[in-house]
Amino acid sequence: MKSVIDLRPVYHRLEDRIHAHVVLCWLALLLIRVAEITTGHTWPTIRRDLHRLHAITHTGPSGTFRQTTDPTKPQLDLYARLDLPLPKKIIETTTSSS
Repeated sequence: MKSVIDLRPVYHRLEDRIHAHVVLCWLALLLIRVAEITTGHTWPTIRRDLHRLHAITHTGPSGTFRQTTDPTKPQLDLYARLDLPLPKKIIETTTSSS
């Protein structure tokens, strides 16, 4: 399990924090396993493919906007298999006040 989600030693002293940490680690592992079983790919493969999706910020005289890169075929396949909507192309826009 540690090799999949790359756990490091965490030093909690309060019982509530220890419990929360264990629950979050368990939830992360559960999500990883669901993604692996649903897609038929290993977590390193899923992570590598999704890691290539980026958000880019463009700034010009009229303002700034953030957009995502175009998804690749492997990314489109992963989103389809996981029954997830693709991220919006334009994430955020701001206009300059001048």
